Amino acid sequence: MSNPIDDVPIRDSMIRLGQLLKLAGLVEDGVEAAELIKNGLVKVNGQIEDRRGRQLHDGDTVTVNNQTVRVAAPAED
Repeated sequence: MSNPIDDVPIRDSMIRLGQLLKLAGLVEDGVEAAELIKNGLVKVNGQIEDRRGRQLHDGDTVTVNNQTVRVAAPAED
C-alpha cells in the first residue's frame, strides 16, 4: 500500500531541496538534510538526488523514509 502524498505550499515558484525538507518537517535542520542527501536517502521525482541545492518546482515530489511530499507553488497570474 502506498503512502499518501502531502502537498507542501511554498511562497515562490521555486524552493531548494534542503529548504523543502525542513519546511515539510522531514528533517530537523540543514545538517540532517545534508546527511540524508549525501547518503542517497532522498528521492526527487523517484530518482535519488545528491544536490541539496536542487531547485524544486510545482508538482515535484520528494521522498524520505517512505514519506512523500509534493511541492505546491502559488498559481501564476
